[in-house]
Amino acid sequence: MISHNMTWIRYPSNSWDSSTDIEDVIASQNIISRFMHCYIAFFVPAGLLTGILILIIFIKNFSQNRILENLNIFLLDFTISNIAMIFFSFTVIPRPGYLKATHLGCGVLSFFFNVSYFNSQYLLILMLLTLLSPFSSTASWMTRATQSPLLCVGFILTCACCMSLVMVALLGTDNYHVNTDCQVDPLFAWPDYEIIKFTFGFGIPLILQLLCFILFFIKAAQSEARNLRKHSHIKLMLVITITMFSCRLFYNVMILYRTMLKIQESIGTFKNELMMNAAEIVLFIESCVSLIFILCLHKPLKNGIAEIIAKCKRTDTTNNRPDLGDTDAL
Repeated sequence: MISHNMTWIRYPSNSWDSSTDIEDVIASQNIISRFMHCYIAFFVPAGLLTGILILIIFIKNFSQNRILENLNIFLLDFTISNIAMIFFSFTVIPRPGYLKATHLGCGVLSFFFNVSYFNSQYLLILMLLTLLSPFSSTASWMTRATQSPLLCVGFILTCACCMSLVMVALLGTDNYHVNTDCQVDPLFAWPDYEIIKFTFGFGIPLILQLLCFILFFIKAAQSEARNLRKHSHIKLMLVITITMFSCRLFYNVMILYRTMLKIQESIGTFKNELMMNAAEIVLFIESCVSLIFILCLHKPLKNGIAEIIAKCKRTDTTNNRPDLGDTDAL
């Protein structure tokens, strides 16, 4: 039986005693502090700038054509989720310390973070289904589903909210008014929290993504080579999937390890805390990197960037052109 009494749990950095090696503490805190500063200085500006550019180009295309392709609608929602994840990453700024909040406030933060987390994970599956829809008949459920993109996005978002509510329920209801050290996945959560998050936020989506890729390559191998040119988005989907898998694998492994420590009623070591904090930052790096890959690999976005650059060059040329009246005066 897993105990739900989490009143004993502490961060190792907050549980010093006479046997604590001060050098280990200082080294651990220096590493995570430098890692955090590198993330805030380089990845956050790049991720936010890229996300804003993607939103501007999609909005501009919609205003001109009054329509977005199904994949573009999914990518737009995916971009918004990743931008939200970047904003949630500001909670790592106090590292090697932690954000101070009540249990209730930390639960609210965790809810909205998990909505973005689950939404981006299952949106990727939806985008992979768009790769399979050309191989399916017009009457198949897959084709009908991907032909209603707004309905699909609404369904995924509703499921993400429901799963996030379940996650919040697993934080417990005791001491909701008491201040605590807060992370997006709180330390005081029951072990069930991490188990369910791993299952529905990583394990099941990973299996579904693998099935989608296997089916795609089987169908593509059976089709004519000239038809493969229509699937230009496969490179983008592969890169996003690999990026998300590699970053979230590290994070979810550390989440499970933290669960094991809770079951053993152990607070762990400074090294465990360092690895968990590093995994959390790597998770946020994934959101920034995914946005950069989308901007660089998705053709409509590349065309939009080329148009913006060309427009800037034309404006610069116009401003630098000498005025004819001034020339005559000379």
